[in-house]
Amino acid sequence: MGGGPDLRSKSSYPTLAPRPVGQMISKIYKDRIRSFYSRGQYEKHNLLAMMHEGIASEESNIKLWVWDAPGQERPTFDEAVSHEFRKTSVGHSFGPSWSTHWFKIAITVPENLRRKEHLELHWDADTEGMVWSKDGQALQGLTGGGERIEWILPESFRDGKEHIIYIEMACNGMFGNSPGGDIIQPPDPDKYFTLKKAEIVAVNLEARALYIDMWIIGDAAREFPENSWEQHKALKIANDIIDTFKLGDKESITKCRRMAQEYLGPNVDSHRVYSSAKDVKVYGIGHCHIDSCWLWPWDETKRKVARSWSNQCDLMDRYPELNFACSQAQQYKWLKQLYPNVWDRVKAKVRAGQFHPIGGSWVEHDTNMPSGESLVRQFLYGQRFFESNLGRRSQTFWLPDTFGYAAQLPQLCRLAGMDRFLTQKLSWNNINKFPHTTFNWVALDGSQVVCHMPPSETYTAEAHFGDVRRSVTQHKSMDQDATSLLVFGKGDGGGGPTWQHLEKLRRCRGVADQVGLLPRVHMGNTVDEFFDFLQPKADTFVTWYGELYFELHRGTYTTQAKTKLNNRKSEAMLRDVEWLATLASIKNESYKYPKADIDAMWEAVLLCQFHDCLPGSSIEMVYDDSDKTGERLLKDIRKALGVSDRRASLQDSVAINTLPWHRKELVHLSDNEVGVACGEGPFLAIRPFKTTEEQPAVTIEEVRKGVFVLENDQLRVKVEGGCITSLYDRVAKREVIEKGAKANQYTIFDDKPLYWQAWDVEVYHLATRQELSCGETTISEKKPHRVSLTTTIKISDASSIKSTITLAAALKGVQSWVECHAEVEWHENMKFLKVEFPVDVRNTEASYETAFGIVKRPTHYNTSCPCFLFSLPPIIQAIVVLTFHAAGTWPKFEVCCHRFADLSEHNYGVSILNDSKYGFATTGNVMRLSLLRAPKAPDAHADMGTHHIRWAILPHQQSLGHATVRAAFAFNQPLKAVASSPDVSALVAAGRASPIGIKLVGDPSLVLDTVKRGEDDEDVRPGDEDVSGNLPKRKGRSVVLRVYDSLGGRGRGTIKTAWDVRAVFKCNLLEDDLEEIPLRAKGEFDIDLRPFEVASYRLAL
Repeated sequence: MGGGPDLRSKSSYPTLAPRPVGQMISKIYKDRIRSFYSRGQYEKHNLLAMMHEGIASEESNIKLWVWDAPGQERPTFDEAVSHEFRKTSVGHSFGPSWSTHWFKIAITVPENLRRKEHLELHWDADTEGMVWSKDGQALQGLTGGGERIEWILPESFRDGKEHIIYIEMACNGMFGNSPGGDIIQPPDPDKYFTLKKAEIVAVNLEARALYIDMWIIGDAAREFPENSWEQHKALKIANDIIDTFKLGDKESITKCRRMAQEYLGPNVDSHRVYSSAKDVKVYGIGHCHIDSCWLWPWDETKRKVARSWSNQCDLMDRYPELNFACSQAQQYKWLKQLYPNVWDRVKAKVRAGQFHPIGGSWVEHDTNMPSGESLVRQFLYGQRFFESNLGRRSQTFWLPDTFGYAAQLPQLCRLAGMDRFLTQKLSWNNINKFPHTTFNWVALDGSQVVCHMPPSETYTAEAHFGDVRRSVTQHKSMDQDATSLLVFGKGDGGGGPTWQHLEKLRRCRGVADQVGLLPRVHMGNTVDEFFDFLQPKADTFVTWYGELYFELHRGTYTTQAKTKLNNRKSEAMLRDVEWLATLASIKNESYKYPKADIDAMWEAVLLCQFHDCLPGSSIEMVYDDSDKTGERLLKDIRKALGVSDRRASLQDSVAINTLPWHRKELVHLSDNEVGVACGEGPFLAIRPFKTTEEQPAVTIEEVRKGVFVLENDQLRVKVEGGCITSLYDRVAKREVIEKGAKANQYTIFDDKPLYWQAWDVEVYHLATRQELSCGETTISEKKPHRVSLTTTIKISDASSIKSTITLAAALKGVQSWVECHAEVEWHENMKFLKVEFPVDVRNTEASYETAFGIVKRPTHYNTSCPCFLFSLPPIIQAIVVLTFHAAGTWPKFEVCCHRFADLSEHNYGVSILNDSKYGFATTGNVMRLSLLRAPKAPDAHADMGTHHIRWAILPHQQSLGHATVRAAFAFNQPLKAVASSPDVSALVAAGRASPIGIKLVGDPSLVLDTVKRGEDDEDVRPGDEDVSGNLPKRKGRSVVLRVYDSLGGRGRGTIKTAWDVRAVFKCNLLEDDLEEIPLRAKGEFDIDLRPFEVASYRLAL
């Protein structure tokens, strides 16, 4: 038939299939991508073979000499170059661990490399190092082990002449000197490092860029869902690039890069990639977390700071989008003192708006164990350093790696000028996942800060494709705000962002703009700007009240007991020093307030509160220092006040007091003489304690073999088999100890956590509980005012306890306590020593002192673990523990407390006081104080040796109240007799010692915790403190007082002094005046605090 329509196809689609075409097998083609740019059997045939256009390592190009610093000295540049250097070469080894070796390097670029686009020196000895110029300028840090081994040669080196640089080699890796792959094992003291590489390299920048292109496109192919077209496109483009690449053909690399643009976009080679005005979900911020100590000693940290921050200044020159946030004022001070040229570079970048001091604290400190005043000083010293040296205060509290966060931190942040907080450590919880990303965190007093926990769940992100993606997929607050911070850069051991990180992020932004599906990451904003975006929405954010308890690293409340003891004693000493020095400087105009010495002491204490020092998780070298400054200052202060620490008779002695309430205590003048100090003010008269051998105020009797009764007017204590089997309150007519139970019972547990030895105690350790059997008990002291029993207890063949139970005379109006002392010879391996107090008190919550307040925690496990656990046979205990641990519902089996823990009913309770311990647990009615651990990593000798530990059992009528708070202060700061001058003795005798003091009257829950001179008083402040001119001196003299409500109720009171007070201002922690407080009378003014409020007042004299 003809004449119909022409049905022939006009398409080029062929009628006949030319060849079979198969489907890409996803897994095979994905695996192929990585082999294109990875080392291994193909590295001489893949992209890596074209990364370098030439290498020069001959002696004519690289000459090496070395000087070995003696021992573990870390000499300055000038000291090092003054010595004779000996010739050396690649292949030689250097050590041992922690030693320093200075290399002199003569570089001559060969003619065949002088016109290459990009030249670098590659240096690798698997150690950290610093490149120095010939004239002593610190230029750039080196990491070693294949990371950050390059230093870009200046253009001036291309002249064919010999150029000299120096490299300072530190014989340690980024994470110290562990003997193998497990970084937390104790360091090998005899480790040597081989110089593997010292060469001039001409880098093919296009090949290097293609390497990053393929890294990110390959990640998209691997990590995007396989049911997305974006994943299939990435897989296709990556394999097309591999097919296009030709070994040795530079033009093929150019073609491959053009193909990559189809997925990455055209702008990934510059910061302009971030200029697209599109919705951003992830904000990248460079960061370099440097532990001020950890697996390396303090002095190595000082070098890490210079190495890391010089690198960042260099990167900022090449990558203008890099904004870098770094905390810890202490590290800035080290840099300023030791590396002036790097300090100048940092200051220039701060002014340029790229380098951002952040955090507002002296170090990234622990927050569980420091006192409230220590937390204040972290902010005071940190913020003042930043303001005086860099012209600005921090707005954001930055603490990404600390092991839990105390309940009062939001209040202290607000009082220190910070209303936002960043952390991420709770992502490590090993029982319950923390439920929020962005939220309002509320303190005990109701103060709040906006808190953000980066959903990438790290503060050392490698800027991977997956890090960007997880910033949304792991975000838990998407219904309120979907944005997040991505904190990236090498960390813990320092380093910070690398050029690879910045190149990867450019490509991640390119993927988001060009293809989509990946969250859009942005560079160029600061952390403060990110929080500025959040705060207008903050009223819709969820709230979290109270402590941010970290469900891991619970062993840090106990490890390194001597460090914790020194911390407690140092805090108490500094309180006394400041209080007494303030009184002395006002009373005696010839006495100069020792501000510089006090600052040095505080800075040392604050440094040791770093979150790997005070918690006990550093290597042994960290725990070697001691400081006698405080004792010298106290001696000077006593002299200015008219007293001395020489021994004197009772008539010529007074007791120095820095507690702001009426005190009545026994004071020991000698082994055989005791008096009673009574009153208030800085000096208390000591009067004879009237008792005799015939009429003792306290008695002790062995009622039958091995059974003793100690008794005073308030308490009767029965000790049997070395333990307290009865503690009877004679006033309340009530038994304190549970019937049939034993208090002051020592127990020991196996202590083998899953990995982090110094850090962790795991819940299953409870199933290994063993009671320690007591040996012989004898009467060790029998005096009219005090009696004691001492029991010997064998722990093992290597360890023992000499346990002493003491009862002193009861004083009218003062609640008596039973004091316990343990002298422990401790040489155990992975054991945990505790002491228990089963009390006849019931409550579902126990109270624990924390910084400036009280935290209540459950005494039960609800459905998780019954309280009768410990009455079960050990094998059944283990089954129960493991079962309920799997249920994930009892994370607070070990908690932190300060000077006391308390279990109270509404009309009676028991407090356990301590002088140096922080770990505690209350299970049902069993109160348990943690004493010693024995981890073997990272310090193989942690806690080994002799320990002296004090605690006390304080029964009390009514529920927890001011009596416990005051007793805990007194237990930690007992009155001490000093010899007085005739003038002071006359004042005390006339009852007129208080006019040179200060007191607070009113609600007994109010605590006057701090008395100090104003930071900016013209007669106090060192002349060189303010560099920027932002901290003008104040004329006249002022005194700063800090008061807090200790129990959680509204507190009203009056502060009274005999000073000539001109005006009173309520101020913040930084001593900025907030409002004027009316004076009621000369030197008197009223205060009114909300529950748990911390209030500061500046008295202008």
